[in-house]
Amino acid sequence: MEIEITFINQSNDANNSSVVIFHRNSQESTPQTAVAWIVIRNCGRGWSHKFKYPKDISIAVSDSWGNVSDMKPEATGKRWDVVRSQSGNELVLDPEPGKENQVEISNCLPDGSIDALVYKDGKLFATREGITPGSQVSFLFEPYLGVGVVSQIEEGEVMNSAILSDINTSISLLGITKANLIMTGGGDGPESTPFVFELIPTA
Repeated sequence: MEIEITFINQSNDANNSSVVIFHRNSQESTPQTAVAWIVIRNCGRGWSHKFKYPKDISIAVSDSWGNVSDMKPEATGKRWDVVRSQSGNELVLDPEPGKENQVEISNCLPDGSIDALVYKDGKLFATREGITPGSQVSFLFEPYLGVGVVSQIEEGEVMNSAILSDINTSISLLGITKANLIMTGGGDGPESTPFVFELIPTA
């Protein structure tokens, strides 16, 4: 099942700000980075932008030789291993079952680090770089999204802790199938106010 969200700009913003939608990996106690999953640009006051949040994710990995694996769909709740076969590096399903709403990727190569790549709706949703041999990464996808106003951010770009420190809004998707994401606030000069985001369920 997917969630349909309509972003609506009801702010007083006069700077044509961009809005970023992202997810923090809940498996990391202090996540330092997050991927700009969706960047909404040039959405003027009174305009809207619709996007979908599908339940399923896909994964891939890249290695230190510049190779990228095939995409593995419906990867949630499974464990994955990067191994070396006679044909080269492979991303294979681990025989051990995974945990619900999580993805675990292990580097079982004898040498060379890997980067884990997580996709939702065909766009990069999360990543972890530099996973060394014998190490693993876990992603936990709880039903929430981060949202904030940014500048000069591209979709798929990794946002560092300095950028994330200015984005404090988290919206829960629990029990939501369709909703409007309303942005208010903004403005110029001394009368400007912080941007506020509110998720309002709709029929």
